[in-house]
Amino acid sequence: MNTLIITGAANGIGRATLIKAIEDGYFVIAADKDADGLSALQKEYGAEVLETHVVDFADNTVIKGFIPALYERHSTIYGLVNNAGIYHGKSVYAYSDAQVDEILNVNLKALVYLSKDFAEREMQHEAPRSIVNIASVAGEVGSCDALYGATKAAVIGLTKANAWNFAPFVRVNAVSPALIHDTAIYDTIPTYRRDEYARQEILKDPILPSAVAEVILLLVGDAMRHITGRVIPVDNGAYPR
Repeated sequence: MNTLIITGAANGIGRATLIKAIEDGYFVIAADKDADGLSALQKEYGAEVLETHVVDFADNTVIKGFIPALYERHSTIYGLVNNAGIYHGKSVYAYSDAQVDEILNVNLKALVYLSKDFAEREMQHEAPRSIVNIASVAGEVGSCDALYGATKAAVIGLTKANAWNFAPFVRVNAVSPALIHDTAIYDTIPTYRRDEYARQEILKDPILPSAVAEVILLLVGDAMRHITGRVIPVDNGAYPR
């Protein structure tokens, strides 16, 4: 049974990815600051397939210590899904200094440390491993939330760079969702921006977290073993690029 780390696993895309991963036969290490959400998942799925960690990736100590601590319990881990993220949907002028630091830590700095700490350990095995980062269409075409858009653009750059850095054993790809329904972020996106996303879509079936999870697990797995350094849109055909 391969082991897969999923951050931001208690809700939305992360939760859907956790469920799909367990269905596909993975043992999941789930991390989130939502203790209640993780507890509910732990009760539902059990310790045989799920290990949960209540962590806040806004904390520098957590960012730098999370992966090393896991390897005190696990000799090898197959994959990492960097899903944890923050979106405020507000003007850059409305950000406090603390919120700037928080979003940079959660959306970008955590990915830097978790990815390099994972790859450094797994490259020693000289066997196929996989990292999937969650970017966003906002990182490609811009966002009304400048900090969110900037961090997601950086995630795309980090994905491409780390595909080189971690080759030939650790593949690194990104999924770039657009308007995803039934998530906390959806309710935070300003109405005019949601309408714009919807107008751009050429497929009209609303995208749910489970649909994004299917793409994530496809990228994680062996079927995509020849794919690295790529950004895969899940956007109903919006914003062709």
